[in-house]
Amino acid sequence: MLKLSLEKESLSEEELKWFEGAFKRCARRIILATTLAGSGHPGGSLSSLHMLLIIYALAKVNPIDPRHPERDRVVISQGHISPGVYSVLCEFGFFPEEDFLLEFRRTGSAFAGHVEQAVPGVEWNTGNLGQGLSAACGMAMALKLKGLPNRVFCLMGDGEQQKGQVIEARRWAVKFGLDNLIVLIDYNGLQIGGDISKVMPQDIKAEIEATHWNVIEIDGHNFNEIYKALRAAILKKVKNPEKPTAILAHTIMGKGISFMENDAKWHGMPLSEDLARKALIELGCDPGELDRLKEKRIKQISFPHFPHDPEKVNLTIPEISLFDAGTNTDCRSAYGKFLEEMAKANNTEARPKILGLTCDLEGSVKMGGFKKVSPQAFFESGIQEHHTASVAGALSKEGFLVFFSTFGVFAIDEVFNQLRINSLNKTALKVVATHLGADVGEDGPTHQCIDYLGLLMNIPDFEIYLPADPNQTIHILKVVSQREGNVFVGMGRSKTPIILDEKGDPFFGENYTFLPGKADWLRRGKKGVIAAYGSTVREAIKAWEILKKRNIEVSVLNVASIRPFPEEDLLEAVHQGPVVVVEDHLIQTGLGMQIAAFYLKKGIQCKLEILGHKGPLSSGKPAELFKLSGIDGESIAYTMEKLING
Repeated sequence: MLKLSLEKESLSEEELKWFEGAFKRCARRIILATTLAGSGHPGGSLSSLHMLLIIYALAKVNPIDPRHPERDRVVISQGHISPGVYSVLCEFGFFPEEDFLLEFRRTGSAFAGHVEQAVPGVEWNTGNLGQGLSAACGMAMALKLKGLPNRVFCLMGDGEQQKGQVIEARRWAVKFGLDNLIVLIDYNGLQIGGDISKVMPQDIKAEIEATHWNVIEIDGHNFNEIYKALRAAILKKVKNPEKPTAILAHTIMGKGISFMENDAKWHGMPLSEDLARKALIELGCDPGELDRLKEKRIKQISFPHFPHDPEKVNLTIPEISLFDAGTNTDCRSAYGKFLEEMAKANNTEARPKILGLTCDLEGSVKMGGFKKVSPQAFFESGIQEHHTASVAGALSKEGFLVFFSTFGVFAIDEVFNQLRINSLNKTALKVVATHLGADVGEDGPTHQCIDYLGLLMNIPDFEIYLPADPNQTIHILKVVSQREGNVFVGMGRSKTPIILDEKGDPFFGENYTFLPGKADWLRRGKKGVIAAYGSTVREAIKAWEILKKRNIEVSVLNVASIRPFPEEDLLEAVHQGPVVVVEDHLIQTGLGMQIAAFYLKKGIQCKLEILGHKGPLSSGKPAELFKLSGIDGESIAYTMEKLING
């Protein structure tokens, strides 16, 4: 393999000869792998191949230690060109060629159809176009925060420039001075639907220049031009060296195979075996190799999946004063207090340990104190939720505790796919959403996020916690800060009284310990259980008080830990009588249905009633909306009494 330095202004004849040979070797692998698999994307792999070879020859990456902290990052945003990427990684010694050729796109293989981090040398799982640049921004910012001189190279397709998230990422990169970010765009002019100018017309160069990036235009199949453009970007010999650089590389779909060139059908279709043999002959390779490999492809999967866990972060968890009985505040203010104290304890050096990102809602999500204490760790992304969710996820893999906060409807509904991709990339993001449910009130149904549990349940690795009051918020966040993976913490908008025990002291006081997978028995009774979480807990306690006056003693169970699921407590609950689940959420997809399914799987029969929303609501005060949906104290008490007496 050949590694380049930046000392020379152009490549030597010997280097050019090596790259020409490497192109043919990699093109051969692309044809063999896709034809053997019977699927794949050979066209774009071939048009990107010249660039991939120069990138990996220049990038500071080590196949012996692919995750070295002081490496350059190479992000492949158009993940479907995996045959090209894997071929080049073979060329540079990251893994044996035969593992890739025999296992590409096979069930259980690391060599998936779109690039995945299970393959050494791959930095980010991609496939959903438009998200790779955001991840690259996160990596570039992480390198700056760490004080490292490394760079991030991001290869993109021309078709994906149509995505709105790409423009979000471009603006963010300029605002935060990511001069260590270099993007190369494979401008072959074709996408699945044909000519990109007909599918969705755009002036890519003008759009990039409008966001104040440097732009270098080249022939994407000229190794010397690619090298010179990358050299200029790396050495900052560009018009605006303090800004990121985009290299617009004009290429040909299917380059190197005469009958594939400039034909959009090869974007996502492999060659037949006959055409593959024809292509191999054009490349000067043995066409009989296809048959020999076809025989060997029946063997078992053997290449191990490469580990790609997030870097760990060592934190100091400070003592944070709790709220006294009688205090009336909101959970989001407790979140703001927690963030500020954590910043004071951990963001004391040039490299911060805790980062906070929001989208034009700093005041509403109470991040102002955090920003004041550590402005270098606070990122105001503007109204760009898609990019922010992705960049926050990438940052969370780089040895930082990262909080992404906005309203629930934006933190979950708006960016569900970005969170899903984060999950597939094994991020460690902490999503803290405020303004959940009908507790948003007068903002109306567009802002009343009443479906978040149903959505989050589809991303299995996200833990889910819903605190009952400001004190429990602090307790939960202390635990969440030490959890290794992705976590969601949600809360309403309204001020809420501090939950008290029967003696009148704060239930979630200094002696309380929050345990994931455990619920809290706020009140004890023998005739039934009211299970609630978040903003409905105060209503459950009101119902308990009403029933107590009627000499009906029931329990109140606060289910703040939704995932992990508090199985033991819910098994205990079912033996106490009827169970009423109360939630500021759609009935069809909320906690109640999770509990019902749990009991059904256990073969348990019980009286179970779920109180929540049956559909979208209107604008209105939260108390009135709760009453309308039957999740106010009076309605809960009525339902429980009816179940007991029925």
